[in-house]
Amino acid sequence: MRFDVDPEASAPPFEQVRAQVVAAVHEGALTPGEKLPTVRALATELGLAVNTVAKAYRALEHDAVIETRGRSGTFVAPQGDAAQQSLQQAAAEYAALA
Repeated sequence: MRFDVDPEASAPPFEQVRAQVVAAVHEGALTPGEKLPTVRALATELGLAVNTVAKAYRALEHDAVIETRGRSGTFVAPQGDAAQQSLQQAAAEYAALA
């Protein structure tokens, strides 16, 4: 997944990153369990300060869009209720097999 930040946009860079991740999750471009780049790697890629990307990740984690698993990294969080999460997991397993 590629993210872009428009320095001329009225939205601050952290909000642009946050909105792009949310949109990618809702569109299915980012699936539950998918690993996201580290804060430092994404900041370098986008030419942003590490704290800017960290702020976006904190907001996404607060909204339960992503989850941090310690040293394992940051991943797209399971979405919806338990039944929906189960369906998403089954779909991800099927896609991996296909």
